[in-house]
Amino acid sequence: MKKKIAWVTDSTALIPEHILEEHDIYVVPLEIIFEDGTYEDGIDLAPEELYQKIVQANYAPKTSQPSIGKFVTLYERLKEEYECAIAVHLSSDLSGTYNTSATAAKLVEFPVELVDSKLMSYPITSIILNGIEQAKEGKSYQEIAASLREEYKKYENYILVGSLDQFYKGGRMTGLQYFIGNLLQIKPIFQIKDGLFGVYEKVRTEGKAVKRMLEQLENAKQNYSVKHVQILHGNVLEKALELKEKIQSKYSDVEVLVGPISSTIGAHAGMGTLALAWRNE
Repeated sequence: MKKKIAWVTDSTALIPEHILEEHDIYVVPLEIIFEDGTYEDGIDLAPEELYQKIVQANYAPKTSQPSIGKFVTLYERLKEEYECAIAVHLSSDLSGTYNTSATAAKLVEFPVELVDSKLMSYPITSIILNGIEQAKEGKSYQEIAASLREEYKKYENYILVGSLDQFYKGGRMTGLQYFIGNLLQIKPIFQIKDGLFGVYEKVRTEGKAVKRMLEQLENAKQNYSVKHVQILHGNVLEKALELKEKIQSKYSDVEVLVGPISSTIGAHAGMGTLALAWRNE
């Protein structure tokens, strides 16, 4: 008797260990390429090790989507055990992972519904957990996937990039933006909106940027129900915990999760990155 739905995602999603153990979730790692070779995100390279390597390397690392072979192997295995799968991937505007996953599913002739999260990191996990709840209600996998494709509209995220230098080298911002940012010591707050990276606002200091992010949360709290907030960081746990303290002392009804950004994201955003994300219900 085959199990019903397998859940597939990629390593940019932050999935706490207990969630992985509890559910049928399979993670395909992206790759991080340094001069000395290629590492699988989350498998060969933990986030802490990544930042040490970046400091020692002569060039900024590059990242690459998983090979089609990895997806084919996984889907062949899942085909034996499951009736179907739902794959939720990082924004297709930021990586070819979504398309590779779709091609592999077709090759294997395994029924996979693909969901472009138009986001990255923990919000992907949040979307999967929402889908798992819907599956318990007995909805078909097509229905679930259709509703998950709309989820990105409910999420807000604000990202304070740790290293503009690395972000620029990774091709995520234009030379002019980078030059102006560095010249004036501006701290841009970025946002992933409708699948794309953009500058949300430019502020002068990190303190002001954090304050601005908290104002946005306050705004959301007044207009929606916000029950869960995620703080994601690039090897700056102290700062993340400080931010958690601020949020929890103000909103006793909010559950705050703190976690590392994946190495794939860290390779672009750099050490010191702080991001805030939540879902407006």
